Amino acid sequence: MSASRRTFYITTPIYYVNDRPHIGHSYTTTVCDVAARFHRFLGLDVFFLTGTDEHGIKVEKSAAEQGVTPQELANKNAAQFQSVLRMLDFTNDDFIRTTERRHTLQVERFVQRLIASGDIYLGQYEGWYDEGQEEFVPDTRAKDQDYKSAVSGKPLVRMQEQNYFFRLSAYQQRLEQLYNDQPEFVRPEARRNEMLGRLRDGLQDVPVTRTSFSWGIPIPGQDKHVLWVWLDALSNYITTLGLGLQPGETDLVPRDRARFWPADYHVIGKEILFFHAIFWPAMLMALDLPLPRCVYAHSFWISEGRKMSKSLGNFIDLPTIQGYIDSFSLDAFRWFLITQGPLGSTDTDFARAKFIDVYNSDLANTLGNSLSRVVNMIGKYFDGKVPGPGSYTVEGFDWPTITQGAVDRMVAAMGRLELSEAMDAALGLVRQVDAFIDATRPFTMAKDETKRDELAAVLYQCAETLRIASVLLWCALPNKIELAWQMLGQSVDPSAGNLRALCAWGGLKPGTAVTKGDALFPRYAEPTA
Repeated sequence: MSASRRTFYITTPIYYVNDRPHIGHSYTTTVCDVAARFHRFLGLDVFFLTGTDEHGIKVEKSAAEQGVTPQELANKNAAQFQSVLRMLDFTNDDFIRTTERRHTLQVERFVQRLIASGDIYLGQYEGWYDEGQEEFVPDTRAKDQDYKSAVSGKPLVRMQEQNYFFRLSAYQQRLEQLYNDQPEFVRPEARRNEMLGRLRDGLQDVPVTRTSFSWGIPIPGQDKHVLWVWLDALSNYITTLGLGLQPGETDLVPRDRARFWPADYHVIGKEILFFHAIFWPAMLMALDLPLPRCVYAHSFWISEGRKMSKSLGNFIDLPTIQGYIDSFSLDAFRWFLITQGPLGSTDTDFARAKFIDVYNSDLANTLGNSLSRVVNMIGKYFDGKVPGPGSYTVEGFDWPTITQGAVDRMVAAMGRLELSEAMDAALGLVRQVDAFIDATRPFTMAKDETKRDELAAVLYQCAETLRIASVLLWCALPNKIELAWQMLGQSVDPSAGNLRALCAWGGLKPGTAVTKGDALFPRYAEPTA
């Protein structure tokens, strides 16, 4: 790979092994997977990271309740997350675990550097603690929250401990400057405004060790002090790249991975934004490392109009996800997540009726139907061979310009992580093909032998536009689009990184054999009792 090839580094949060995988984990990882696939196809040098967060008091408590060691529990649950990655066909380049030596060694070194610089110091903490979030909560905010977790609603715990502290207050002005100079550092805008509010309240130094449990990375030389899980977990984004390794330690991390830092996107849920948007950049400043380009904090899924709850029976867990995949296909599940998901500032409803409506409208009636119509007409009128393009054009359908515009819009939208807008640009080409067929009526042209050249041109333009649309849609619908390529007689290798070249008008060669196939997305109707 050329050294001049631009990089693209995208991460999910590392998922806590005390949780079972569910729609939230699937959504965040799908967003990153679509972005990673697209940018690889575009020709960028991509690194896509996910993994598991395996330390902390919750893991220690759960392991004790189950009669196993924390490491055994972490191994079991990390394996479950890895199996979900395979189930959902994600293309992550690494899976980092915070119990791995490649991670713990580097974290210890980062902490030693921060102690040496005075950014971490020994002190005494007395105050409130959110055990679910593993977060220390200032008195004023604890009072505002009625001494309950802002996320889980469970009571906060009063704590008194000797701790090592991170000197977060020392980075108040630099963080304010960051937010002023880089308004895109936190997105969407509503999330940025939340962090500006936290900055206006003033930053306090943060305890970064605990002494009340032992399952974690100890402070070097101070074994009773276990690192706060967030300092440990956030470091994964740079330990996987080996930024804390010394020359020659290539057995732990490939030597050339450091080229990917800084990250283009940390994609997270909004409940962990403070740690990523305030604490993490301050920690990187203290380590004198570049900052990520953007922390993108999406909102939550609700289910059937209500907050998800196992007791209500509307929790979208792995068996529920598998049911949607079995009924509609993995690609249809991906499509719903990325076109309807909560990338914006408001929560989004995962409702079955809405899923079916989106599936039928976008995938069955538009993409699948348009491809079948065009392939069938080429089969019927031109013996299954793509006709020549000819010179016939229709006013309002300047296809080279239309397709180039769609490519440009999609590339720009994907660069901003605006997935719904990107997919609309791609699927919009298919909708325009349908409008073109309605305007030209090729099935009527076919009845008039004098219009055979016009019919050939119309069907070529339809097929070529669908070919370009398929290239754009592959990152979201990889399995179905590969079937579409077979129908269109195309052999495409997305790893070649030639998306723009493939989207140049005229790439579909006359004489190419097309093949009728099963409907990509059969129209769905709920079974009746």
